[in-house]
Amino acid sequence: MQDLRISLVQGDTRWHDPAGNREYYGALLAPLAGTTDLVILPETFTSGFSNDAIAQAEGMDGPTVAWVREQARALNAAVIGSVQLRDGEGVYNRLLFATPDGDLQYYDKRHLFRYGGEHERYAAGRERLSVEWKGWRINPQVCYDLRFPVFCRNRYNVERPQQLDFDLQIFVANWPSARAYAWQTLARARAIENLCYVAVVNRIGVDGNGLHYSGDSAVIDFLGQPQLEIREREQVVTTTISAQALATHRERFPAMLDADTFTLAGPVVVR
Repeated sequence: MQDLRISLVQGDTRWHDPAGNREYYGALLAPLAGTTDLVILPETFTSGFSNDAIAQAEGMDGPTVAWVREQARALNAAVIGSVQLRDGEGVYNRLLFATPDGDLQYYDKRHLFRYGGEHERYAAGRERLSVEWKGWRINPQVCYDLRFPVFCRNRYNVERPQQLDFDLQIFVANWPSARAYAWQTLARARAIENLCYVAVVNRIGVDGNGLHYSGDSAVIDFLGQPQLEIREREQVVTTTISAQALATHRERFPAMLDADTFTLAGPVVVR
């Protein structure tokens, strides 16, 4: 496993404007060509977080999926971000993970934001995703998932023999500034308890519902210490995370060997 260059893209997502957002974020991404390994966009970066955007939901054969794939090819890097996508009978808040070779994997947000009514309009995902990229095992999740440590847990000797499930955990979000302290605290907790790096990317600005976003995107190391933090401004920042530092910490502090074992079950359905 080699060191990994990560680029956080913190932008002011346009409200209900997929074409405009592809153009806007495309301009932010273009200078990254050949300089990074992984590019992270916010949650629902083509529309903002809106239940009404379901009417504009594309399919997997639509322009946004094609755009994400093209960005990965042009940048020679993996590109990740979530969009509303229709698949079968439902619309999902679907996180896409595209690589330069044309491969595309996805994760459907499992924990739908009940406080905002997301659970009434969108279909929920069921399974986690772990992706191999540049020798790193990566677990990407979406916004509200951050609040659920069992689903986020980095288990030992489950997905990989005698190893933890993942080395880097990613959360893409539309997380309002009114709950910024929870965002910052939970991200640090996930890094500490999971013995891994955590990268979190949030938007800035004010959305069509009048909610304000302060960004606070960050890369946090396995000790819970921010390696990089972005405050409330449009910015694209790249940092490098160390494979050797992570391996050394896990060897010196092998808390995963004392962890409880468990099996993930489906969410409780209340009727």
